[in-house]
Amino acid sequence: MSKQSSAMLTPLAMAVLALLEERPMHPYEMYQTLLQRREDYLVKIRPGSLYHTVTRLAEQGMVHAEGTDRAGNRPERTIYRINASGSTALRARVAEIIRRPLREFPIFPLAMSESHNLPADEVIRLLNERIGWLDNDLTEIEALHTWLTTNQVPRRYWMVIEYLRGQAEAERNWLRGVVTELSEGTLTWEKYDSEGLRIADDTAPLGPDWGAAVTADALAEIRKGGASPTDQ
Repeated sequence: MSKQSSAMLTPLAMAVLALLEERPMHPYEMYQTLLQRREDYLVKIRPGSLYHTVTRLAEQGMVHAEGTDRAGNRPERTIYRINASGSTALRARVAEIIRRPLREFPIFPLAMSESHNLPADEVIRLLNERIGWLDNDLTEIEALHTWLTTNQVPRRYWMVIEYLRGQAEAERNWLRGVVTELSEGTLTWEKYDSEGLRIADDTAPLGPDWGAAVTADALAEIRKGGASPTDQ
């Protein structure tokens, strides 16, 4: 299995292969198992997408149909087993992702980078709403953590819950700080008139195009601990 093949694995494909590493399953059992294990914290799970993913993995030779299963009056369901190439691809992809941070381009940082297009009071309201959702998520995560530790589930199976908790806490705390700064006026913001139209501000030496001013030479000097060429 080539590196290119393993890189083609989507998050849902990784989840499917990981399930089949445990035992053969039919797609509906995969779907149920992923939801029961709360894997929807980690990957978007939809029945149609899962069936499509299994079909693609079979076409790529990573899994194969092993037989059928019937429960009661339900239609027959095809059972799949992982192939050696599927196991190799899964392990290569997991190792590749763990080894080096990837730029995954989540949409929230983009929205925050463009939040100056909204009036400050609206941003404050929206961020407080988001903080409320994060509080709800953290309450659920804490409950899960308590249940897992109380029932002595081996930590290797759920340590990612700690990562999710830390990520949510860090985001919430940072957002609270932004809200405080906006509320107190210590974070300067775009000005808008009574009709919601932005008032141009030509006083700042650098604005949204600041990235163009960050040269490779300047960053190299900073990394070495020296002064930026612009400071000299």
